[in-house]
Amino acid sequence: MTTLQDILDPQIDRSFKGFPHTSPALRRSQIAAQHWRVLDGDLPLPVALVKQQALQHNLSWMQRFATDRGIDMAPHGKTTMSPQLLKRQLDAGAWGLTFATVAQLRAGVLAGARRCMIANQVFTAADLAGIQDMQREYAGLRIAFLVDSAAQLELIEAWHASQQDAQTPVRPFEVLLEIGVEGGRTGCRNQHDALTLAQRVHASPACRLVGIECYEGLGATGQSDPDEAYAGALMQRVCDIAIACDQQHFFDNEEVLVSAGGSAIFDLVANRLKPELSQPVRGLLRSGCYVTHDHGFYKRMVSTVNSRLGCGDGLQAALEVWAAVQSCPEPGLAILAVGKRDISYDLDLPVPLGFCKPGDRGVTGAPADWKIGGLNDQHAYLRGTGPEHAALKVGDLVALGISHPCTTFDKWRWMPVVDENYTVCDALVTCF
Repeated sequence: MTTLQDILDPQIDRSFKGFPHTSPALRRSQIAAQHWRVLDGDLPLPVALVKQQALQHNLSWMQRFATDRGIDMAPHGKTTMSPQLLKRQLDAGAWGLTFATVAQLRAGVLAGARRCMIANQVFTAADLAGIQDMQREYAGLRIAFLVDSAAQLELIEAWHASQQDAQTPVRPFEVLLEIGVEGGRTGCRNQHDALTLAQRVHASPACRLVGIECYEGLGATGQSDPDEAYAGALMQRVCDIAIACDQQHFFDNEEVLVSAGGSAIFDLVANRLKPELSQPVRGLLRSGCYVTHDHGFYKRMVSTVNSRLGCGDGLQAALEVWAAVQSCPEPGLAILAVGKRDISYDLDLPVPLGFCKPGDRGVTGAPADWKIGGLNDQHAYLRGTGPEHAALKVGDLVALGISHPCTTFDKWRWMPVVDENYTVCDALVTCF
């Protein structure tokens, strides 16, 4: 049986990419005592790492951002799927955790979450049974998921009705009405459809309508004028529908949940998560990528957020992938031993951050002309024109920044956590 120690203090060994080839298996809590240092070559490369100081800054910064606005955090756990980071988010003050699937949610429950949201539609018999099973196994566990169609509701009702003669009773599912946008993903496209569905959910014995939800991230551009107009219109629809549901007494809970939040324009929805209703409202911000941030897409987006907030100490990039130069086959080209199996490339290619010789005490910043021109499964094409690039030798170390943390985390079973000198001071694992 899986224990809490297995979850939060797991054993890590040589089967994990990036773990020293000659080290015995170690518990996570034993790793700091090894005093491994990335720049000294103590870990086989490539290796993805998390910088402790930036991580702690981000946890504190985002929780403070939410608290100052009278709302709560329900961070999206799919970003990291790391029990250690999920627990740190809860310890920092998060109300609960968000996931995309029932399987992901179980990892959050094992890490200690007792209030969870699935920011997605749930409708299969296997997933509905899984939710009920977890709620029977963990006392006080609350799970809410999204609904956006009568077709989905009918599947839920059919499963719920099929269980009524079972020996183990089933409870109604807590659901939030999802509001979507034309051309976007899921969600009701207009107020009429939303209110019609809300009425059906309210009347259903299989569900309890506990709130309303939207996702604004797909429409983000990083330009304040269009983003403010887009987010403002979406959140006005959310508030209008919430008010209409409240007036018609469709909500089935004493406290109404109102939730939004990607990691790109979270500031533009945060102040619109508590519409004035006849019942108490809990605003929930679901940002996930903030925990490590990045050097690409989210850096660009949040730099605009910082400008809107007048903030000089916003989120900091905490995630890097280190690799070695394995070949310098022609002028202007160095091949790094890292590729698509190790680092995200879905939004942007990696960004060169710095370089050093093995054993150096510090890292030299990468020149502006350095670019990753392409990735193969296990190779990266580092191009440059200046003297620093020409001086690169086989065995030199290069740090890469990433764009989109989600698709780097899922490539690693463990990551060392390092201090400012790149000495390993902790570790985390993932459970994708």
